[in-house]
Amino acid sequence: MGVLYFLHFMKWVEAPAPMGGGGGPDWCAKHLKAVMNIGGPFLGVPKAVTGLLSAEAKDVAVARGVTPGVVDNEFFGRHTLQHLMRMTRTWDATMSMLPKGGETIWGDLDWAPEEGYQCRTKDKQQEVHDERNLSTEAISSQRERGLHTGRIISFGKDAAELPSSELVMKDYKTSSKKNDLTKSNVSCGDVWTEYHEMAWESIEAVADHKVYTAETVLDLLHFVAPRLMQRGDTHFSYGIADNLDDPKYKNFKYWSNPLETKLPNAPDIEIYSMYGVGIPTERSYVYKLSPSADTCYIPFRIDTSADGGQAESCLKGGVYVTEGDETVPSLSAGFMCAKGWRGKTRFNPSGMSTYIREYLHAPPANILEGRGTQSGAHVDIMGNFALIEDIIRVAAGANGEDIGGDQVYSGILNWSEKIKLKL
Repeated sequence: MGVLYFLHFMKWVEAPAPMGGGGGPDWCAKHLKAVMNIGGPFLGVPKAVTGLLSAEAKDVAVARGVTPGVVDNEFFGRHTLQHLMRMTRTWDATMSMLPKGGETIWGDLDWAPEEGYQCRTKDKQQEVHDERNLSTEAISSQRERGLHTGRIISFGKDAAELPSSELVMKDYKTSSKKNDLTKSNVSCGDVWTEYHEMAWESIEAVADHKVYTAETVLDLLHFVAPRLMQRGDTHFSYGIADNLDDPKYKNFKYWSNPLETKLPNAPDIEIYSMYGVGIPTERSYVYKLSPSADTCYIPFRIDTSADGGQAESCLKGGVYVTEGDETVPSLSAGFMCAKGWRGKTRFNPSGMSTYIREYLHAPPANILEGRGTQSGAHVDIMGNFALIEDIIRVAAGANGEDIGGDQVYSGILNWSEKIKLKL
């Protein structure tokens, strides 16, 4: 998440005090040669949604399935997930990683930019991941089979797969939120969350709405955790600016969203997006209600029984996957350097040069390699020899063209072209 805070820093350091650091409008041009972002979630990550909604991601959901009753109910007198949710909901940084750009970036009920991505395992030596793109006919077939990853949250596998014309989506916002059942901070003690103020009618209504996109999932979080999101709205924003010259964008809450802020006026700076590819990465989720006799339970959970049924399916254990580094989808890490900032755009008015450097994941060959010298995983990439070499060369004076320009193995360039964003 450091890339988001460095974006914020570049705005802060040049902004006049007391809002900013008072460095002046040419501070970045004077002091920065290149910004090399490693595994950066520029446009957020879908797993931030599930972290706030149910204190889960794929690994936690799997653990719940393997050891039912251990992490999601009382175990030795502890409410493990409830404590985890209460803690993580105090981390504002989690809210900084909610998906940005809404349906324009992440897709809607029937479309997503990564259409054509194939989940079958491929050998590292196969040509450029075959760009993981299919023909128009194959993409249409994929839609018919129900691959709608623009639906970040779906309640039930059927809701995840049905065409939008067949979905029956009830309005959860009209349901009564008042809880008449005494699920209070007194009865739940130190594992109280905002869920315990909600009536069961409201919880059922959320599930009856069936599906949520990157835009509507923000409304969902405001509904189930209003105080949490009120705090988040003070510090972060997730939209796309219509007019970046509007004075409101001088407010710091927009500075960490690359779609609502301008890069500094520093045409000689180079921006690099460096990240791993070749590892299935969480993209969207199948959920279910989680009824429980425990008054302090979390009412929603990933449905680990939802599965695509085939080895090459993108749906495993209630999680749809896409291209990425196991944590950050390539769409989030690569789009801004592939299109949003490429050339002179309203987000990059001085025309800084941008480069994409993707590193195709290869697991360690043996135990002596530790975490691997060719890893593309989100954390382990820090030991990737090729990435380290690129950074050292740039630090020693090389530019993006000297190290080979773009290095692309995924379909990020094609996916970016499908996104209709005003530049």
